[in-house]
Amino acid sequence: MKDTRSFKTLEWIGDIDGYLELTDQRQLPGNFTKIKCQTVEQLYDAIKTLAVRGAPAIGVAAGYGVCIAAAKISDSQKLTSAIVLLEKDIDYLASSRPTAVNLFWALDRMKKTAADFVQQDRSASLKDFRRVLLDQATDIYNQDVAMCNAIGANGAQFIPDGGAVLTHCNAGALATAGVGTALAPMFEAHKTGKKFKVYVDETRPLLQGARLTAWELQRSGIDATLICDNMAGWLMKQGKINAVITGADRIAANGDAANKIGTYSLSILAAAHNIQFYIAAPTSTFDLSIPDGSCIEIEQRDSAEVTSFGIRPTAPDGIDVYNPAFDVAEAHNITAIITEKAVIEAPTTEKIAMASKF
Repeated sequence: MKDTRSFKTLEWIGDIDGYLELTDQRQLPGNFTKIKCQTVEQLYDAIKTLAVRGAPAIGVAAGYGVCIAAAKISDSQKLTSAIVLLEKDIDYLASSRPTAVNLFWALDRMKKTAADFVQQDRSASLKDFRRVLLDQATDIYNQDVAMCNAIGANGAQFIPDGGAVLTHCNAGALATAGVGTALAPMFEAHKTGKKFKVYVDETRPLLQGARLTAWELQRSGIDATLICDNMAGWLMKQGKINAVITGADRIAANGDAANKIGTYSLSILAAAHNIQFYIAAPTSTFDLSIPDGSCIEIEQRDSAEVTSFGIRPTAPDGIDVYNPAFDVAEAHNITAIITEKAVIEAPTTEKIAMASKF
């Protein structure tokens, strides 16, 4: 599928001493602005505050973050000491957010690339070291673009011609280096002439559906209707929704899938109304080290996200707040997981393990 976007969520500018440019998603849809990340501290803040978000995009950004870290290492450093400094920055970036496994997948891949290079030639130049890291980060970027295209091709068959799908949070171009995960099948189906409607959950408390997904779909010309999160069940009852498709930030070995808070509720509602429920995510989101969703660490975020809207308070001072960023849809409520490699129907531990080997 051709990438027809008129914007890039993230882009490396320059050569080995360059920087990472991000679309600041905190400002959308009102303002389309870019930010420069020239230090690991700036990138950490961008990830932490959701200037860049979405599991694949976070992974790609982290890969380039290692290049930023390498660029600040003095040319007088030996490679053996340079890698020690680099690993400190890698650990720092890894502490930015706990749930999306792509962050750790990308950082581990960059760490291995660095270690392998030093092991092969301890006398190599720091310039060559930086070149290898940038090449690896660029590979991660390019693979993410290809992954999105493949998910779109694999998932378009599940977009009902003449029907309607519901999506939650944002798993489009803004969440990846390519055209998206959950939105990729919609873009592909739209390109091939299918006529369908998309209902977009607003996605409280940070409104990624209202601010980001609605913005993307509207720009693409897809028929989209924004709804409040608590309206989804009633639309299902009325027969207005034929399928649900969301992304995922981490998928356990048995197929349990962590995604933006509210996804679990949608999976239960879909099951109750006999509606197909799909997860669209790359195989890099699989975490085979954990048996099921109960082992996934759920990020807890600042109470201000719930008690205010922008700068305006919406709750009394001092009220206790519980603000988990994610929940887990259980595998038995997932019709299929759409990956770049295959569609895993009725996911199980055995099927996930088999798909991971491809």
